[in-house]
Amino acid sequence: MNKLQEILNHNQSFLENKGYDVYKTSKDPNKKLVILTCMDTRLTELLPKALNLKNGDAKFIKNAGAIIMDPFGSAVRSIVVAIYEFKADEVLVIGHHGCGMSNLDVDKTLEQAMARGISPDVINTLCNAGINIRKWLQGFNSVEESIKETVELLKNHPFISKDVSIHGLIMDPETGKIDVLVNGYEDTTL
Repeated sequence: MNKLQEILNHNQSFLENKGYDVYKTSKDPNKKLVILTCMDTRLTELLPKALNLKNGDAKFIKNAGAIIMDPFGSAVRSIVVAIYEFKADEVLVIGHHGCGMSNLDVDKTLEQAMARGISPDVINTLCNAGINIRKWLQGFNSVEESIKETVELLKNHPFISKDVSIHGLIMDPETGKIDVLVNGYEDTTL
């Protein structure tokens, strides 16, 4: 049985047993939080548990490395919508130790893409169209610095109100321990 069929079979059982009842909530975050974090699989259940968040408490935005690459890209748009449409008044940027985006080898990633059928011509065409593939795929050298840079970008964003507290945190993906890098209440970087 393939993965999709396994998912569909489980979903049918989930619906028949009304497994959704325990997850009912509103679309507005109960704790008025929006969280930008990494897509790392270790954080899927650990992060909300470590923060004492339940279904419906926060809006979660996940991407590779919890990085904002474009101040007007989809991650920032999601944060802005969470603030103005869903009444979030705090943003948590949460990275983690051992992130796969730390020191990402762009050459290796491009080689793997080509090994899976992406033509070098496609890469060259994109580069010739002004898309900097290397920068787009680039990670960071320091997760701490990346978090601080993302917090600064959000704090200085022209479409994010100054009354929104923006915090920068780093998590241990093994234990769930959270350390504060930027306290948005004090507006200080630690």
